[in-house]
Amino acid sequence: MPAFFTHFASWLPALLHGALTTAALCLVAMVAGFLVGIGVWRMSGSPVRVWRGVAHGWVSLFRGTPVLAQLLLCFYLPSQLGLNLPVFLAAAVALTLNTAAYQSQILKSGFASIAPGQLEAAAICGLSSRQILWRIQVPQVLRLTLPSLLSELIDVVKASAVVSVIALTDLMRVGQQLASSTYQPLQVYLSVALIYLALTSLLALAGRQAERYWQRESR
Repeated sequence: MPAFFTHFASWLPALLHGALTTAALCLVAMVAGFLVGIGVWRMSGSPVRVWRGVAHGWVSLFRGTPVLAQLLLCFYLPSQLGLNLPVFLAAAVALTLNTAAYQSQILKSGFASIAPGQLEAAAICGLSSRQILWRIQVPQVLRLTLPSLLSELIDVVKASAVVSVIALTDLMRVGQQLASSTYQPLQVYLSVALIYLALTSLLALAGRQAERYWQRESR
């Protein structure tokens, strides 16, 4: 055990560098996925049948296929079309499309919880549909769905480990490089697991603090 902590300390700078890449990737994917998820939610409630079909197909596709397959499609398909996407961008697009499908369903329940009278009152006051969405609905939906959105973000962090297959130097990729150079895969991957645990634990703690803050504000 003392030897493990010695190795862990020597690997920590490289692991933290990979963890920063993972954190940046997941933050980009989660924020972009939130925005896209709102779009998918709006399409699902559109009076136009085609848009409702697109939303249903989106959710079915990205919830019903492996993240790895989605990642590889986002990585290889652009090159077939003559586009060379950086690996970070390809990974961010794949995770964004995936989490948007899940977030759209989370947001759907949040938007449904808002009393219709609020929207009618806002419209009477002269607010546009866009203003109602971003000033009235979205702030409330964030509070109502925070635990579910936080759980989804943690899932995105864990799912992001697959991006190592396209050679993005995330936390898992750094672990693979260390395992191949040190010939100590057990200790390396235990270290990687501890870093992932630290990331998800910090997210859970931040979510609890945000919930407590909003509860105090609502009193």
